[in-house]
Amino acid sequence: MSDPKQNAQQKPGAVQTTGHAWDGDLQEYSNPLPRWWLWCFYGTVLFSVLYWIYYPSWPVGESWLKGVGTVNYTVTDKKTNQVQEQEYRWNTRSLLAADLTEAANNEQRKAMLAKVKAAGYDQIVKDPKMMEFVRSVGKGLFGDNCAACHGRGGQGVVGMYPNLTDNDWLWGGGMDRIHETLVQGRKGFMPAFGAALKPEQLDDVAEYVLTLSNEAKPGEAADRGKEIFHGPVGGCYYCHGADGKGIPSQGAANLTDKIWAIADVPAQKTLQDKKAVLKTFITNGVNNTRIMPAWKGRLNDDDIKLLAVYVHQLGGAQ
Repeated sequence: MSDPKQNAQQKPGAVQTTGHAWDGDLQEYSNPLPRWWLWCFYGTVLFSVLYWIYYPSWPVGESWLKGVGTVNYTVTDKKTNQVQEQEYRWNTRSLLAADLTEAANNEQRKAMLAKVKAAGYDQIVKDPKMMEFVRSVGKGLFGDNCAACHGRGGQGVVGMYPNLTDNDWLWGGGMDRIHETLVQGRKGFMPAFGAALKPEQLDDVAEYVLTLSNEAKPGEAADRGKEIFHGPVGGCYYCHGADGKGIPSQGAANLTDKIWAIADVPAQKTLQDKKAVLKTFITNGVNNTRIMPAWKGRLNDDDIKLLAVYVHQLGGAQ
């Protein structure tokens, strides 16, 4: 319990206590806070008040305090195509627009962009500084426009979006071909053979296709599949070529390598599983699932050129 007698015996000038004592000599001191700590606390209070005044802060009804801070950045009038500088209330969107405007108006960036624009693809690849610029700007362009489908590193998704880091290019891997792909887009197509071929014929064709990449050994079934592949019944060679290496102008896949953009053959453990995966695509075909939009009109010519070089150097350059 607190001892009133002990509390009354506090001497003048001694460290003050709260006035409570327990067990005769156990007391609670009442020391003042350090001066420096108090000033820091008052400073944080003042800072918070100034912050609430300058930046958007407290909700008020259905709105909020807008703050007095402003951000300046340039905008282009779509009707007159004139660039005007305007002042907006401070918010993260305005701040981003200001940062983008500052980056676009950077003199070094503008000079390097003009240099890349005037150079041919061969010149760009051979110039280390231009390639450094392409990698820096292209990474942002790729992340904003291409990564949603092809992945941040361009690795793609088997069965849906091509891998841009290998050396397998359905439509050609030269920078001119990549540029063409970006400008006009692509639409992959393969007819369905489910109605044209019998189940056993589909099985034979699948086994023959697997022999082209050494996923299966030659045999009687593969020989029968070869006749269908190269004959009028299947006619697969029209697109994939007599050697099975594909025809880039048609976006037909190379069947002789071990790169599978649509059918995930490497993930299958047995021959029957590999054949089953292939037969699915041979039976149903490929239509309206392998579409890449045209970027002409969405991106300007300079951005498309930068992207063509950036995609080319991701790892599968030709």
